[in-house]
Amino acid sequence: MNIPLVYSEEVAEAITSGQPVVALESNVITHGLDYPDNAETARRVEDAVRASGSVPATIGIDNGRILIGLTESDIERFATVKGIPKVSSRDLPIVLARGGMGATTVASSVIAAQLAGLKFFSSAGIGGVHRGAERTMDVSSDLVQFTRSKVAVVCAGAKNILDLGLTMEFLETHCVPVVAYRSDDFPAFYCVSSGLRAPHRIDDPTVLAKAIENHWALGNPGSFLVTTPTKQADAIDGAEVESVIAEAVARAETEGVSGQAITKYLMRAVDRATEGRSAKANMAVLISTAEVAGELAAAHAKEFAS
Repeated sequence: MNIPLVYSEEVAEAITSGQPVVALESNVITHGLDYPDNAETARRVEDAVRASGSVPATIGIDNGRILIGLTESDIERFATVKGIPKVSSRDLPIVLARGGMGATTVASSVIAAQLAGLKFFSSAGIGGVHRGAERTMDVSSDLVQFTRSKVAVVCAGAKNILDLGLTMEFLETHCVPVVAYRSDDFPAFYCVSSGLRAPHRIDDPTVLAKAIENHWALGNPGSFLVTTPTKQADAIDGAEVESVIAEAVARAETEGVSGQAITKYLMRAVDRATEGRSAKANMAVLISTAEVAGELAAAHAKEFAS
């Protein structure tokens, strides 16, 4: 059986005409900011992709189908309907079978992107290995899915609430290429640098497009990770929030917070500590990453136009 894919008119026209398309997750709409800021941010992220020469395709789940591109009314529904579940890769077959709505994460979005034939996906921050994973085995399904889905993932690294050193080790062990675009370091979401050097730096989008295609031509089945740091003016100093994160991790363990709930718990702790500045930085990095993803998808399409 085939999974039903429903393309928005804009995305369908883009695919037919050979325009570059960038997939986006819908979890940031349903589990991020409150309404109307969530809907406005989704529109601004999509506009950033368009402004850089590509077409956005925000992924959602509704009525047993995967939506490849949300319409304006879809964005409003996802932004206002209460209780839409967060759907990762393990949840995807069940939510589709039940026929309700679902908001895609990084992991489920790259599955949908590959099914739809889209080569690029943008996310502000990927999941990773959680702090204390040597005891809890808490490793994001995003990382595992990168070993399976042939999609170029453009992101601002991973959130600094994670163990970024172990995250990089996981990616290396599983042969997932990590390239910093016009930067030396692996970024940490709304922090310009994690303090970790990226394995590779590429400044030329044409060279990057060739590297991505080479990865798949060599028979590799998984993703190609491209990082781009947030703009300096929008960034948060990592040292400023490190102690807050450490304290919040310890408190979460005491309170029994784990699994999918831990990220939201820690991010809210940082938001309180920065008096809301991290929420604004979160919005900014979503937009800046989408802008770069649109540029890279356009450069790739120009180099490898069919």
